[in-house]
Amino acid sequence: MEQAIDFLEESRQLYRLMIKRENSDYYKKTQFKDWTIDQVFGHLHIFNHAANISLKSSDAFDSFFTPMAVAISNGSKLVDIQVEWLDGLSGPNLLHAWWEGVLEISEKYTRANPKVRLKWVGPEMSAKSSVTARQMETWAHGQEIFDILGETRVEHDRIRNIVHLGVSTFGWTFDNRQMSIPNHPPYVKLQSPSGSNWEWNEPSLISRVEGLAVDFASVVAQTRNVKDTSLKVTGDVAKKWMSIAQCFAGPPSDPPPVNTRFVVARK
Repeated sequence: MEQAIDFLEESRQLYRLMIKRENSDYYKKTQFKDWTIDQVFGHLHIFNHAANISLKSSDAFDSFFTPMAVAISNGSKLVDIQVEWLDGLSGPNLLHAWWEGVLEISEKYTRANPKVRLKWVGPEMSAKSSVTARQMETWAHGQEIFDILGETRVEHDRIRNIVHLGVSTFGWTFDNRQMSIPNHPPYVKLQSPSGSNWEWNEPSLISRVEGLAVDFASVVAQTRNVKDTSLKVTGDVAKKWMSIAQCFAGPPSDPPPVNTRFVVARK
């Protein structure tokens, strides 16, 4: 699957950002829930591992994730749950373990049947959607790392996978909040990093989202508030969607408040 290669390259860009960093950088707090960079990599690593297990069998995934789900239901936070599993793994050692896991996922998913259904935290997904979700989460959580280190990421057209995931989870965004799903999803017209035009849904002048693909991906992955982007949003349905958009599994999550996620100026 091409999406497995896109996941690999998304991860490689993040790996190259960190590979020569000082150990102290791993313990800098990001703008995402005050997680440190080290905690972000721990989160990515454990869910990459879960994606590998889901490819083996539903039973294997249930055995791995059920204890985590029980802990979460009892009030534990994901960032705390991962500590025991990581068993002291941190800093550059965690980076290298995460990267080895990335290579394993890419290799296995490249050879997988794209349509096979896999167990996951939320609804089941195809293998194609599963590895796309891994790219999305790597890109999204990578953003807080780029931000806090004062680096601007060079974007690539592989972001189309994340944008498509954002468009296809239009109904999920509303259903996940127990809201009625609007009958007609807005027209989406975006400019890719390379300058091409990408379009989804039926053209409409009264219900549409248009602008940069990177901005759209930032909103649906909740790395930026829509008001911190240059997106032009027209119509009540489109405006509501962009105010609550969520392309990832889990309970309803609100986007970051305005002007709370940005690239930090390097000293």
